[in-house]
Amino acid sequence: MTVDSALRSPMMHSPSTKDVKALRFIEEMTRNVDFVQKKVIREILSRNSDTEYLKRFGLKGFTDRKTFKNKVPVVTYDDLKPEIQRIANGDRSMILSSYPITEFLTSSGTSAGERKLMPTIDEDMDRRQLLYSLLMPVMNLYVPGLDKGKALYFLFVKTESKTPGGLPARPVLTSYYKSEQFKRRPYDPYNVYTSPNEAILCPDSSQSMYTQMLCGLLMRHEVLRLGAVFASGLLRAIGFLQTNWKELADDISTGTLSSRISDPAIKESMSKILTKPDQELADFITSVCGQDNSWEGIITKIWPNTKYLDVIVTGAMAQYIPMLEYYSGGLPMACTMYASSESYFGINLKPMCKPSEVSYTIMPNMAYFEFLPHHEVPTEKSELVELADVEVGKEYELVITTYAGLNRYRVGDILQVTGFYNSAPQFKFVRRKNVLLSIESDKTDEAELQSAVENASLLLGEQGTRVIEYTSYAETKTIPGHYVIYWELLVKDQTNPPNDEVMARCCLEMEESLNSVYRQSRVADKSIGPLEIRVVKNGTFEELMDYAISRGASINQYKVPRCVSFTPIMELLDSRVVSTHFSPALPHWSPERRR
Repeated sequence: MTVDSALRSPMMHSPSTKDVKALRFIEEMTRNVDFVQKKVIREILSRNSDTEYLKRFGLKGFTDRKTFKNKVPVVTYDDLKPEIQRIANGDRSMILSSYPITEFLTSSGTSAGERKLMPTIDEDMDRRQLLYSLLMPVMNLYVPGLDKGKALYFLFVKTESKTPGGLPARPVLTSYYKSEQFKRRPYDPYNVYTSPNEAILCPDSSQSMYTQMLCGLLMRHEVLRLGAVFASGLLRAIGFLQTNWKELADDISTGTLSSRISDPAIKESMSKILTKPDQELADFITSVCGQDNSWEGIITKIWPNTKYLDVIVTGAMAQYIPMLEYYSGGLPMACTMYASSESYFGINLKPMCKPSEVSYTIMPNMAYFEFLPHHEVPTEKSELVELADVEVGKEYELVITTYAGLNRYRVGDILQVTGFYNSAPQFKFVRRKNVLLSIESDKTDEAELQSAVENASLLLGEQGTRVIEYTSYAETKTIPGHYVIYWELLVKDQTNPPNDEVMARCCLEMEESLNSVYRQSRVADKSIGPLEIRVVKNGTFEELMDYAISRGASINQYKVPRCVSFTPIMELLDSRVVSTHFSPALPHWSPERRR
């Protein structure tokens, strides 16, 4: 069913006039994608024709795609780093964009190396706001009545830094939350948050989290949806509640704000929210959170009117789905949009679908999109595929050209085409490129590692034990080298944790789940040693996140790195190990078994 047909269907929720306008815009943008893309690249090249970067390649004012693709190379961040560094250092000439670069959006800071700086111009905020404005009109088609309550979203900012030239450098969501578009947003009954702006904008994440959770508890009957940017962020909020529910209940019981809150703006805003004692609510929280046996279904116990969770559970976030199902009692999980620091890309037109079926429809007005067939190394003669010409079932690496001056830039996301909406392709996010474990010729990417962890963790199910977090590294100091996987476990019965035999079977099951090159290296070449699982103390990955935030990562965008090599992180993990386990046998392999 298309959005257009949904508008006419008596089975769907009748949209408001405002929603109709947004839905019609989606129809308009997706009906002739190639026409929109031609217009976008013509606008970008026309306005940036006098930039130093485009002049270098001799476009001579041409704005057609053919000339652009013939003359301008496909690049990575390292290729653009000299130009970006000049801008960061204060060079205000037209290097990448004819419009002034007003800030840099930073990558999450959790992958290897330094944070990337993505140039941004003022009007980019309007493009991001436009995509945000399409989310609720689509959601309203599937979930009626969201204007009758509030959203408990755990949103955070990070204290921004400055480049040597004085430009702000901050995560994309910090930029948005600090913008006038967000702070002075008009009242919209479909987008009312339980958290006051002052809590969201507080740079102290602990005070911010405490306040946002307190507000969510105070308004628990009004909450219709819970969310965070990533699934891991929502789980972190539940973990915070597990640790701090007594103090939160005490605030509610006395009608006074905890002394841990020192931020003046938060104290002022909370004086209008926490206005009187509520012993009944405090007793309820104590009775629910004080249960020793289980927190299963805690979300719907505390927030009984919740209709869905609004979190990203695609890509590496998929591993959190079982834990979210456990805590929510199986509530639907909505992945609404696809975006990055480089650009915002598209939206999910079926937001209530299963996480495994999530596909994003690229909005062709956001940037100029090209697609590099996955596994193909680009050369000067590489023919990248246009947005309208991608093929269903094939995987591509995303390449973008933006109004802010990124030209044919490799984002590093691997996408698979799942279908089309009108003429707009729809993509499943597969993984980030080049997140690998490798000892020799073997190469294990993020999706494969996650699948191996999921398969192995099934062996823990009989005892009710779950893998709640993991990371890995390739141990090459031993001869031969081997894979090391760190697991943090949630053990249902503390008196009966998984024994060494079970954990050893988990090691072997992981090896059985890895690719044939790995198994050949283990069995025939003997160039890889037995896989090792190191179980760490509960709370270790929280410490890992705190460490990353202390070094500049954003709490909103933080993702646990699936492979680590940074010495202080390794030392932190190894200092928390409570048991180690090795694969007890060789995995199965034969020359005929390949996948």
